[in-house]
Amino acid sequence: MDPKSILEMARGAITERVDYEMSRIMDNIMDANTKPTEKRKITLTIEFTPDDDRQTIAVSVTAKSTLAATTPIKTALYASVDSFGEFHAVEMTPQVPGQLGFDGSEAAPAPVLRIAK
Repeated sequence: MDPKSILEMARGAITERVDYEMSRIMDNIMDANTKPTEKRKITLTIEFTPDDDRQTIAVSVTAKSTLAATTPIKTALYASVDSFGEFHAVEMTPQVPGQLGFDGSEAAPAPVLRIAK
């Protein structure tokens, strides 16, 4: 008889699930949109449900990864009311619209926020 770990049961499916979650964690670590030093984790939940005779034990395994959230994207809006009383919000950009850059390109107009009424 060759005893095996519970992780080797289900013809290796448990190990496959852990490996799958590990690949998600590695992808998340390599994602430039996440904080590199944020902790990630894999939680393995193993549930045992014996029958009334205590002879058959149903085993359920769930592998779950906790990933780092993407870093927040920040911008700023300038809000104003025009002469007709209409509210507008415009994204603040570092260049003045129409300003020429050193390469001769012209700065695009600032994006205007669509406001549903």
